[in-house]
Amino acid sequence: MKRITHFYGLYGEPGPRPDGEYLFSELLETRSEHFDWKIKPHIHTNLYQVFLIETKRTSFLGNNEPTWLTGPTILLIPPLAIHGFNYHATTKGRILTISDKLVNSIFPSGNAMLEGLQILTNYAPPYSFKYVVKLVEDLHEELFSTRYEKQQMLTAMLQQIFLVLYRIWRQHTAVVPGADSVSLSYFRKLQKRIAEAGSKYSIEQYARELGITPVHLNRVCNSVAGKPAHQLLQDHLVDEAKKHLRYTSCTVSEIAYLLNFEYPNYFARFFKKATGLSPSEFRKQ
Repeated sequence: MKRITHFYGLYGEPGPRPDGEYLFSELLETRSEHFDWKIKPHIHTNLYQVFLIETKRTSFLGNNEPTWLTGPTILLIPPLAIHGFNYHATTKGRILTISDKLVNSIFPSGNAMLEGLQILTNYAPPYSFKYVVKLVEDLHEELFSTRYEKQQMLTAMLQQIFLVLYRIWRQHTAVVPGADSVSLSYFRKLQKRIAEAGSKYSIEQYARELGITPVHLNRVCNSVAGKPAHQLLQDHLVDEAKKHLRYTSCTVSEIAYLLNFEYPNYFARFFKKATGLSPSEFRKQ
């Protein structure tokens, strides 16, 4: 196994970090064919990517098990999310790559959609898959044009694409019975902070950051997700650990460090208690 490769720019192009206004559009098959239709699991450090995959025969590598994408699929991949693909030679689609600065400027107050990898497969009028493809095609044409005020137009087009993606994502997101908007707000903030800090902080510290008590935080998590806050933290850590064990050759000590455990043996005990296997045993399986 190889370590997960970090790319500052596009896949297969090691180089300096792109500037904060970075935006690139290309056909999916252009780069994929060059790599024999196999894109190894990797990470983009400061880039969001939108994949529009038109055909069915695609295996997505990023969850703990390969996921077969069925039907036209939109993937929104945030910075530092592990992702790779096994395409078929007939796979068609488009890829949009955008700096985190540009995306964050669209949602200056943050947006729950941006807090994790999103796989969108259900579309309701007027936002069909073809509708989104047309928006990206128009942006592509503008990006490689020499028209007046091109940057302003690109900004407006990018805003429209992400707002449409947000509306499609909201169609995917079920309303949680018994969870009011305040609870959902606390819950999403907790999810974001856990993704950023992991085990670096205790549930008490996360609650203090949110300005509520640990008891209140547990009520929030139970009402939204049906499980207490400490279980959400554990689930996140186990999931991230499995990804590193499956897709990288990082040592157990290195994974413990990445997940903010103070000592590797703490991490090993935590993992075995949660899964019934030591990290080494899980990797061998």
